[in-house]
Amino acid sequence: MTDERELSLNAVRAFVQVARDNSITRASKTLGITQSSVSRHVAVLEEYFGAKLLDRRGRQSQLTDYGRLFADAVAEPLETILFTARRMRREDGENANRLVVRTSLSTFAYTLLIPNLREFSKEMGGVTVDVISTLSLPAAGDSFDVLLTRDLTLTEPADRWDIHDEQIVCVGSPDCVAGRGLEALATTPVIAVTSRPDILPTWLRYLGLRTADVRTGARYDHHYLALPAVTNGQTLLVAPHVIVADLIRQGLLEMLPGSRAPSGMQYRAYAVDRGANPDLARAFCRWLTRLCRKKTGDERGGK
Repeated sequence: MTDERELSLNAVRAFVQVARDNSITRASKTLGITQSSVSRHVAVLEEYFGAKLLDRRGRQSQLTDYGRLFADAVAEPLETILFTARRMRREDGENANRLVVRTSLSTFAYTLLIPNLREFSKEMGGVTVDVISTLSLPAAGDSFDVLLTRDLTLTEPADRWDIHDEQIVCVGSPDCVAGRGLEALATTPVIAVTSRPDILPTWLRYLGLRTADVRTGARYDHHYLALPAVTNGQTLLVAPHVIVADLIRQGLLEMLPGSRAPSGMQYRAYAVDRGANPDLARAFCRWLTRLCRKKTGDERGGK
């Protein structure tokens, strides 16, 4: 006999919100419905599955193992469904097709984000993305939808994505690196990037090297200024792997063998609650997370 009961999308949405907030009370406020309605939605799902999804402890609601498994599986697809449906209604006017991204990662934006924005725009039906680069901490009156950063902390309400754990590598042009190992550091100038004074000491410390083991080269303010110098000259550059991955894949740069090291830094994206397009901002953060995995994962897989 076939079970003809249908799964309620509203019940799934209510349960996912409870999973995020760890509270039926907070979930009801977020969704704009009563606590009893949220509880009823959860009960409907528990009856559908024949299993408990929540353990209620006072005002807190803890997920069971079964509930965690279901929440993890459906949360992102549900966001995509709801976001797509709202966009297809086309009731938000011109601003629905514009997103403002503020970033302190100028080289990341130059090498990875901006060259791939066409893909995001196409996926979202022609959305326009404005990119603002600044190192300053956002002020309350600043207007933006997404903050993309490695070193800034956002204190206002926002959803956070940990999009990339930074790895640092030493690269040079193929004819500069060919057949050489870390001993090349003593004879080939290594470019210094003044906006990231932490990166070379961190890299040397991880590899057990000293500053005296490295021949100092020219100085540039940012990595995006140093990239043309290293691709066209007889120099080396210690840089985040994510910003040189495409150049390595294209054969314009080559990684010095044994030079990969974790920096301990994490790239984060925040979709701010006060932004003009919070749903679009969350979709952007999910897309950017996938992009980072694709760009760094493909190159590693080819090694």
